[in-house]
Amino acid sequence: MQGLLGWEYEAFEASYGQGRQYGLRRNLLKGTEEEFIRVMPFPLEKISWAREGYYYDAAALPGRHVLHEAGAYYIQEPSAMAAVEALAPKPGERILDLCAAPGGKSTQIAGRMQGQGLLVSNEVIGERARILSQNVERMGVADCVVCSEKPERIASLFPAFFDRVLVDAPCSGEGMFRKEEAAREEWSPETVQMCAERQALILEEAAKTVKPGGVLVYSTCTFSPEENEETISAFLRVHEEYSIEETALEHILSPGRAEWTGHPAAGIGHTLRLWPHLIRGEGHYIARLRKRGNVTGELRESVVQKADAGKAGRRLTGDKKLCKLIEAFLREELEIGEAWMARHPGRLIRFGDQIYLMPEEMGSLTGIKVLRPGLQLATEKKNRFEPAHALALSLLTGDSGRMYRLTEQEAAAYLRGESVACGEQRGWMALSYEGYTLGFGKASGGQIKNHYPKGLRKSF
Repeated sequence: MQGLLGWEYEAFEASYGQGRQYGLRRNLLKGTEEEFIRVMPFPLEKISWAREGYYYDAAALPGRHVLHEAGAYYIQEPSAMAAVEALAPKPGERILDLCAAPGGKSTQIAGRMQGQGLLVSNEVIGERARILSQNVERMGVADCVVCSEKPERIASLFPAFFDRVLVDAPCSGEGMFRKEEAAREEWSPETVQMCAERQALILEEAAKTVKPGGVLVYSTCTFSPEENEETISAFLRVHEEYSIEETALEHILSPGRAEWTGHPAAGIGHTLRLWPHLIRGEGHYIARLRKRGNVTGELRESVVQKADAGKAGRRLTGDKKLCKLIEAFLREELEIGEAWMARHPGRLIRFGDQIYLMPEEMGSLTGIKVLRPGLQLATEKKNRFEPAHALALSLLTGDSGRMYRLTEQEAAAYLRGESVACGEQRGWMALSYEGYTLGFGKASGGQIKNHYPKGLRKSF
């Protein structure tokens, strides 16, 4: 690093004697910024490169608060938020997050999509894919399919399919040395070379999934040129259909270093570097690439039309009998109204005894290792349905006529798995705290029986 940075090295080295920065991201799917700031129990400071990002003091411990379990925010390293800002997702698009676990960038993308379109979040390692799925659920994301496939399999399943693709590539983690001891212990020159080779293979497969006119964003959390400028330059030498594109972040962040690669690609200075001695965050690298071709066309118009149809109150599609039963359950037993229905068009499918709402843009699931085909609505029991926890987390204030507001003490008790006292209510209730839904319970005899998933219960 001293050889690369020259006169900057002293400031770079000094940054590692300073405390790291802590960040969280407001969930754009739940409430307004004003409502969020009003209920937050600790002070926040805006992050300049992510409109939904904030710094917080480490002493606040936001991961041990009721609002975290309600999906009001996602704890995320500040610099990590910049890649999605460069991706610039929009409602109604098809988007792939190829290396998505644990879900920070996927849930950030989902917030920008506002429940319209299709997000495919993939993670090849099964256990990490399960964590990804849990975080997608906690944040109340409906239009996301979580799968666990190798990049080459994703490329074969979705050729030229996505408007935008994010490759947050596995890397040597040099940018995380201040944050994670494991990153320091596992580093070696051989690891850098191995990562660079793997990144080239992943990027090659990711490129096949981008439609003409689409955007491909590549990011790492490392400093090594081999994994950054050199990876992008090598890719562009064999992919003339791609070119580096400027981003709105260039006035905030530092440029990529053309002098650090033997054969720099045209525009490499428009790629981005995040340095811990220049910003309040850890080290990252970001490149935004555009694939030659037209963005508009029948496919794009189809996506927009379907999004508009959803706003107009489109009903569920799929098996007609199942649609009728689920609609009746949602309306009559949960009193979920037109506002929620209009925001969540989709196709009903069965996964065993689980009923899911799959995004309309998703094709066949045959042959895909899917962990989450969409929003889980209910579990099918004998002659009845039970509402899924994921459904509760997708609800906003006013979406259901059966919303029961909890105090902070009651909310903490509910998350521990305890029953909650109530009035004369009977039947299913969605329990909320400060406008954020926590889960379901069933009221009877002055008590709401706890249906918060046992695997998620915790004490505060």
